[in-house]
Order: sequence, then C-alpha cells, then structure tokens
Amino acid sequence: MFLEFINFFTQFDTGFNVLQYLTLRAILAMLTSLFITLALGRFFINKLQQLQIAQIIREDGPQSHLSKAGTPTMGGILILFAFISSVLVWGNWYSVYLWVVVVTGLIFGAIGFADDYLKITKKSSNGLSAGQKYLAQSLSAIAIAVWLVNNPQPIPTDLLIPFFKDWTLPLGAIGLAVFSYFVIVGSSNAVNLTDGLDGLAIMPVILILGALAIFSYISGNYNFAQYLHMPFMPATSEMLVVCAALIGAGLGFLWFNTYPAEVFMGDVGSLALGAILAVIAIIIRQEILLFIMGGIFVAETLSVIIQVAWYKRTKTRIFLMAPLHHHFEKQGISEPKIIVRFWIVTLILVLVALASIKIR
Repeated sequence: MFLEFINFFTQFDTGFNVLQYLTLRAILAMLTSLFITLALGRFFINKLQQLQIAQIIREDGPQSHLSKAGTPTMGGILILFAFISSVLVWGNWYSVYLWVVVVTGLIFGAIGFADDYLKITKKSSNGLSAGQKYLAQSLSAIAIAVWLVNNPQPIPTDLLIPFFKDWTLPLGAIGLAVFSYFVIVGSSNAVNLTDGLDGLAIMPVILILGALAIFSYISGNYNFAQYLHMPFMPATSEMLVVCAALIGAGLGFLWFNTYPAEVFMGDVGSLALGAILAVIAIIIRQEILLFIMGGIFVAETLSVIIQVAWYKRTKTRIFLMAPLHHHFEKQGISEPKIIVRFWIVTLILVLVALASIKIR
C-alpha cells in the first residue's frame, strides 16, 4: 500500500525512491511490527485478563506448570496483527506470494483460535479433537499447496538439495503440491508441540526466519544468485520483507513471553507460525534446510510419535514425558536452562544451514 504513495511522491522528488528499496522496506517492516507489538502488548495482556482468556494447564503435566494457570493465552493474535499490519504497509501488494503467506497465517490462526476457544470455554486442556484439527489443517494445506503451484508467478518445481551445487530432485507440479502439503501440516504441528515453555518456540522461529530472509534475498537478486550458484527467482524477493515483519512481531512478543511469561501465544500463534515458516520455505525452495534448521521442532515431534507408538506396543515409555522438553523437566533441569539450550541448538543448526550457501 505504501509503495503506491511513494510512486506518487516520486514525481515531485526522486529522493522518495529510496523507500522502495527492498532492504530498507524490510528494516522498516521489522521496526513497524516490533513497535506495534510493544506498544499494544500491555493493553492486549490486560484485555485478555479481563476477559479471563487464560491458559488451561494439563493435569498430567509437570507440577511446576501449575503456577502458570491463569496466565493469559492467545497472544498469537497480537503476533499476527502486528505482522499483517506491517506487511500491508511495507509489502508489495502485487506479489502473489505475499498474499499466500498472509492468508496462510489467517487460516491456520483461525484453526488455532477455534482450538484455544474450546479449551477456554470448556475449562479443559482439550480443544478440537485430533481428527478435527488434522482435517482442518489438511484441507487448508491442500488449498494453499494448489495455490502455490498454480499462480501467475510460478516457482521451480525441483527440490533443491543443500550442500550440492547441481543436485535437484524433480517433483513436477503434482509432486510439489503433495510435498508442500506434508511440509505445511508437519511444520504447523511441530511448532505447536514445541510451544510448551516460556519463549521456547518463538525464538527458534525468529532465528529460522532470519535465515530464510537471507535465502530469499539471495534468490531474488540475480547477481548474488549467479555468484552463489542458486536458482534466480525474482518473484520470491518480497519474502525478505515478509520475514522481517514476522521477526519484528516475534521479538516484540518475546518481550512479554520470556520467562516467566506474562502471556502465551496459544495454538492461534503456534499453528500459524509453523505454517508460515513452511510456506516461506516452499516459496524459496529451501524445505530441506527448514527441516535442518527446525531440528528442535523435528525432535519434539518425533519424541511424541515414538512415545505414543512405543507405549501402544509395550505399555512402557521411552521418555519420562513427551514432548521432549517435558522429559528434560522431569529430569530436574530448570525451565530457563532448557529454553536457552534449545535456542542455542537452533542457532547452531541455522548456522549449518547458512553454511550451505558457500558449501555446494
């Protein structure tokens, strides 16, 4: 939207052209979403408290979590509001992929909102049933995957293999749509499972977004893409602004979500953030690197799958409790230590992914 005003004012002074630069718009998008989150955060938390929109704690969870009961939840609404507001101001409205990401956030945020709402109204840690949630996610992911494959700004259908210059896996349009479905649903659920401790999920999301922003900038710049032997995809360059806006919103939310948390993002935030990460990775063709960078998310998800499968088979447990962060809590490791260690692991994995830019 703002770009239209800039184009109008450039006829009077060409100096306004600087505001069209991609990197400057990304910086301003990050600052805008950060300011919105910080400015509205306290008011938003107070409003949640007034409406008694509070976290429902699992009865079978760690005893240390009982003190978290009553903490406001559904803070993901604030993240999405700041993110989308910033993107609509600084983003290029002619970018199809900008709208794909925005719609993805709204749809999966709505699924999470329904889940959170049912938990609050029923005063239970159970919201939507597993089947209901999976069906809603699946239908949404299918629609988004088809949209990604069939649009006026097509992306390559080959799967990029990191660390190898010329290795790709041809998927074709149908293959890409099917693959995208699994990436979106898997990522959405993985972030949701990880969001169990104060700030545990949001910081890895921010770190991964930072790396995705770098990859989107490279792939959207012809000179950098050619020099680094990466596919040139000019339509994806707008993802830099999108990533920056979400980083700003995430940092603003972390201000209130850091231990001890004043607000939780809830499923409305975690489901949306996971899906957005997946869609951005698909657009810039870095799904495998998302898997690597999101190693913490992957480990959390696998811990649940393994625990459930093993218990059904043997009636015994491998982990003291799943997801994985609860296992470490049961071992007596303090919550802040678990959180920071997970952050450090994510940072290491992100650096490994960034190394693939030159190691190929």
